[in-house]
Amino acid sequence: MCCEDIQACRTGRIHCFGRRVKGLYESENDYIKNALCSLLRWCQDGDASITYLPMLERIMFKRTVLSLSLAIAATGVAMAAANPTGPSSQPIVVNNAAGDTETRLACNTGAAESNPQCNLRIYQIMVESFVDGDASRDFNTGYGPSHHKGDLKGILASLDYIKASGFNAIWLTPIFESVPLAKQDHWADRLDATGYYASNFFAIDPRFGSMADAKELVEAAHAKGLYVFFDGVFGHFKSNADQYPSPSGHTVSTTGQTLAGTGREASYPHDLPFFKEVATYWIKELKIDGWRLDQAYQVPVAYWPELKKAVAEASASVHYQNAQGEKQHPLGYMVAEIWNGADYITTHGYGSNSKPALASAFDFPVRTALVQSTGGDKDGNHSRPATALANAMRISLQYPDHAMPNLMLSTHDVPRFGDLLERVNLAQYGSAEYWARFRAAFGFMAAYSGPLTVLYNDEIGAQLANFAGGVNSSSCALQGLCDDHVGRLSARILGVPGMVGAAPATFTKDESALRDYVVKLMALRDSHLSLSQGSRTPIYADDDLYIDRKSAGSDHTLFLLNIGNQPRSISLSKQAIGSTGLLTNLLSGKAIAAEGENYLIKLAPFESLFLGIEKPTAVLASQKKIAVDQGRMARCDLPVVEGDDPLGKRMWIRGSYRGGNNFLATPAAREFKYKGGNLYQVVVEEPATAFTFKFASSDWSKEFAVVGSAPVTVGTIQPMAKASGHGTESSIVIEKPGRYVYSFETSSHGIPQRLYVGPCQ
Repeated sequence: MCCEDIQACRTGRIHCFGRRVKGLYESENDYIKNALCSLLRWCQDGDASITYLPMLERIMFKRTVLSLSLAIAATGVAMAAANPTGPSSQPIVVNNAAGDTETRLACNTGAAESNPQCNLRIYQIMVESFVDGDASRDFNTGYGPSHHKGDLKGILASLDYIKASGFNAIWLTPIFESVPLAKQDHWADRLDATGYYASNFFAIDPRFGSMADAKELVEAAHAKGLYVFFDGVFGHFKSNADQYPSPSGHTVSTTGQTLAGTGREASYPHDLPFFKEVATYWIKELKIDGWRLDQAYQVPVAYWPELKKAVAEASASVHYQNAQGEKQHPLGYMVAEIWNGADYITTHGYGSNSKPALASAFDFPVRTALVQSTGGDKDGNHSRPATALANAMRISLQYPDHAMPNLMLSTHDVPRFGDLLERVNLAQYGSAEYWARFRAAFGFMAAYSGPLTVLYNDEIGAQLANFAGGVNSSSCALQGLCDDHVGRLSARILGVPGMVGAAPATFTKDESALRDYVVKLMALRDSHLSLSQGSRTPIYADDDLYIDRKSAGSDHTLFLLNIGNQPRSISLSKQAIGSTGLLTNLLSGKAIAAEGENYLIKLAPFESLFLGIEKPTAVLASQKKIAVDQGRMARCDLPVVEGDDPLGKRMWIRGSYRGGNNFLATPAAREFKYKGGNLYQVVVEEPATAFTFKFASSDWSKEFAVVGSAPVTVGTIQPMAKASGHGTESSIVIEKPGRYVYSFETSSHGIPQRLYVGPCQ
């Protein structure tokens, strides 16, 4: 329901946040009016200090700042006081770093010696959608909008471009043979083209190429300094796979659950010997450098150590000549696809410090925060503040010490970043902001400790024209426009024909400029250990700015990112960043000198800065205590009140915390109790941790989070709203272990009002 007038909001009878249709408000008037209604409701309650206004400006009506300013001025609220961090105000002054240096995780130790796995820059190739280099090797069908003619020869022809684009590894989606079933339908033919339900794991699918083609490709890649990773699908297979034994006679099980109509889930431990042989066969036969592990959660975590050991031993048993003509063992890298929260990734992939399993997994939590902050996600969630991005980085606290998270921007399973920008109406293809947002996202990735993966042609800002408007869900598969495969475009590789007989591909000026920027970033990452494997010191974050210091050995870099569409200035003290000399822009070579005890740094909209620290010193981290509210919401000793409560629902903290089963669990220790006066509370013994959460009922009919899904500020009362659907949760960082009270209030009619999290006093 939309607010009809301001008086309705003042009386508290109506509380609303605007209707959404495909991620957009129905009209600009609704957009402004409903945000203002919510603001006035908070003020009426006496809870909405002026500090809420910058958050509203950023999250609720970013595109209507001028209109909102006029509306607020009419109510007597001074916008200048409301927005101390805005572009027209004085620079923010930071005298202490936001947090202590983080040295956990395998690529975050700050080691002075290079770890090649931390510096992986992987170019992901969807084989059937890539380049057609052999007219006799075509699927001619498949999911997605590509030509469906990609093959191994097309990849071979593209290696020089991939290397020149700054990447040092390629990952091929599955290329093993998928043998058609008798009378299988066209949907099964399309699934075969993906390679993800293979029949014969020891043969190359003839529609992609031959064993000789695969050998030539791997050897050529190695000669150019590129690692090669195959896609390891060790948790499922096509239902006829039992007819294709391994060279030593192992066969897959026939008892697993039926999947995708023509497939079956693997059964462990029965299938362990078979997949150990798959994993080692291709390393010994072709000398590949490791595996991307599809749906790795399908393999029970207890069996990953044995598979990992087999890969390591096979890699140590063979060698090849690298680009320098030197003998080199295959890298033996394995990265898990477990699209879930940090706790789930840990329990199903990494294992624990005492019982380590896999060493690397894709960092889906940080990827989600990255696309929500610089663009949008597939569910339309966007315009998250940079503090959400900072909190996502802290969620790595849940990973064990050996973890090596791998960050990506797009994958073949979701809409591309460019399509997401258009879906949430942040930037249209070809606009200056479209390219700027890509640069912002790539800038953040370049400063990430750990391996990176880039989907083919994201380096040129690829997107599918007219996809943002949406398609009929019942026919999207026929059109190749469903979310889970719309990113599988026909590849465009500069100077290489996309199809046999076609003209070589060319790029527009904007595409070339973005690719050139990516090349510079990858070169920068390759030459500065602090970026790929540096320890991380959080310096500062607000709605728009994100600042870290990265250090590895004697290499120290200050990374700054502005995710906002306005210029920003910030004054950083020498002690906050640990510097007494010049800061040198690593891309432009320009130096910034301190003015007295501070460096004044200016950032353009969506700009990333990489500043080398010439004379590093220790960083002085902030030691200030949490400013804890003293009101009723902060009490940890309120008695339970019997009787009807406004919600009439049992509510829990549901989230990605350890034991939360990625939002599915409702543990008794996190169940709210009604304390009267429309207040709900639970006291939790928390470790030092970070996670995402909602306050929700068991049936998900009630879901609450901070307004705009912004992060929790511990010790501060914040406005709360309904938060329905994926990607609408808030994040929280618990710096110090102890007892914490989680509180939330509703109106007498159960309308969400405000929440609070703080330490018990």
